[in-house]
Amino acid sequence: MELRQLQYFVAVVEDANFTRAAARLHVAQPGVSAQIRQLERELGQPLLDRSGRSVTVTEVGKAVLTYARAALAAVEGIRQTVDEFTGLLRGHVAIGLVSGASIAHTFDVSSLLADFHDDHPQVEISLTEDTSERMLAALHRGELDIAVAGLPGDEPPPGLSLQIVVDEPLVAAVTPHDPLMTHAGRTSVPLAALRDRPLISLPRGTGLRGVLERACTEAGFRPRIAFEAAAPPVLAQLAARGLGVAVVPALPAGTASDFGLRTLEITEPRPRGRIALAWRTEGPAGPAARALLGRLRTAFPTPGSVAR
Repeated sequence: MELRQLQYFVAVVEDANFTRAAARLHVAQPGVSAQIRQLERELGQPLLDRSGRSVTVTEVGKAVLTYARAALAAVEGIRQTVDEFTGLLRGHVAIGLVSGASIAHTFDVSSLLADFHDDHPQVEISLTEDTSERMLAALHRGELDIAVAGLPGDEPPPGLSLQIVVDEPLVAAVTPHDPLMTHAGRTSVPLAALRDRPLISLPRGTGLRGVLERACTEAGFRPRIAFEAAAPPVLAQLAARGLGVAVVPALPAGTASDFGLRTLEITEPRPRGRIALAWRTEGPAGPAARALLGRLRTAFPTPGSVAR
């Protein structure tokens, strides 16, 4: 029995497909099949069911899978322990980024990751862009080490620690001729004034959308979402064409005028858009992920922090 046989077996189970597993492992598919068949011959039992459209694990395979993962984790732990003594970082870090965050705000995640990779070229970094809801769930499951995610409520999700990097009031972005602008010098608008207006918002599952829906419920109505887009600048573009009221975090100085928009702070209640750096409370498992988290915590602006 060889470690690579266990590695191939785990990869095929996770991908439910020999070809995808081989591509992820950067080896030829026939080699993966041959090594797993050799492992099955040595154990005297089939580990995979190849009869269907996708590969599934047998009952024996399920039992073996736990030990295979433990063996691979033990070997990785040995490598990491030695690397810590030599000062060399290696391994894999999975980080999630809420859609549109790097566009809408001042922090430059791509540059931070590039600098970290220059300092630690043996660390493999995977970046996933998704909704906040799915990324926070992935953090809980251990599929992500770190996430930059929007927060739908005031309390941190159980089991996660957070560092707030953006905390801004939500505003209604409208054209200068919108009915909301009939009052000269107006700088705010009660949320109830948006009750019957077509709204332009981030998609369901994002932190900002959750904040908006909770605030509307508190104000006694259900928001009428006419358009959705993943990036705040796209929301502003839609509002500039008169398609509705864009509900976005407070726009940087000059951005609203560049789009030909006016912004009014939403009140009664005063919902806020918050983005946080998030990680499991016990911390990332690997030293590479811990090092990257430390780099990000130092680099990101910190309007406030909260942990649980």
